[in-house]
Amino acid sequence: MRIGRQQRRTSSVFVSTIVLLTGLSAATHGSASTLEQVMKTRKQGNTASAQSQQKIDEISERTATLAQQYRKVLDETDALRVYNSQLEKLLNSQQEDLASLDKQIEQVSLVSRALSPLMLRMIESLGDFVELDTPFLLEERRNRVARLREMMDRADVSDSEKYRRVLEAYQIENEYGRTIEAYQGSLRDGDRERAVDFLRFGRVVLVYQTLDGEESGVWNRKKGGWETLGSEYRVSIAQGLRIARKQAAPDLLRLPVPAAQAAK
Repeated sequence: MRIGRQQRRTSSVFVSTIVLLTGLSAATHGSASTLEQVMKTRKQGNTASAQSQQKIDEISERTATLAQQYRKVLDETDALRVYNSQLEKLLNSQQEDLASLDKQIEQVSLVSRALSPLMLRMIESLGDFVELDTPFLLEERRNRVARLREMMDRADVSDSEKYRRVLEAYQIENEYGRTIEAYQGSLRDGDRERAVDFLRFGRVVLVYQTLDGEESGVWNRKKGGWETLGSEYRVSIAQGLRIARKQAAPDLLRLPVPAAQAAK
């Protein structure tokens, strides 16, 4: 009977020990699972944190890049604003210049319409002057006037160029009055034509001498013809020809100068 009770007590203790071991095993297993879950969660958290930090870094880098681009755009905008302001001033100035040019072109058109008749009158006056003047280089001067008349009918020559050439012809005629010149030409005496040397002192004296030096003459403006000179002028005219050709030094010459006439 005792043995039975003792056995039941022993069995009860054994069962309790098994239950305790089972509970301890279960508790130990539960703690390991919890720790593993915690470690896994922590690992996932670290991974998520690293990914979040990477995203933050990328966003920060993009933000810095965008900020730099924004500052660059602001600088370019300021530069464009200054450029546009300067360009606007330039355009305004060009508009004023264009308006001024239009006005000048209109004035030039008016001047051009009045310039052509003026040049024609100047050419005709020059031609009349050549015919009435002392007859030196007569063919050359007539040809110059003829070329001016022909030029006035040409459309490929501008008005400014025409005017320049007319003024140039006047300047050439003006220079004749201040220079000395010797040249060879033909002298017509009735039906006879001879080669002679001409000597011109401005427009004051025009004399000639035959190539053999035997005959000399002077243009008589009052009579409008040639007048034979005496032999006393032969040496002076020959010397004057050499001076004009720069073959002799300047010197005093005895020439038949016409008497001055009182102005009327």
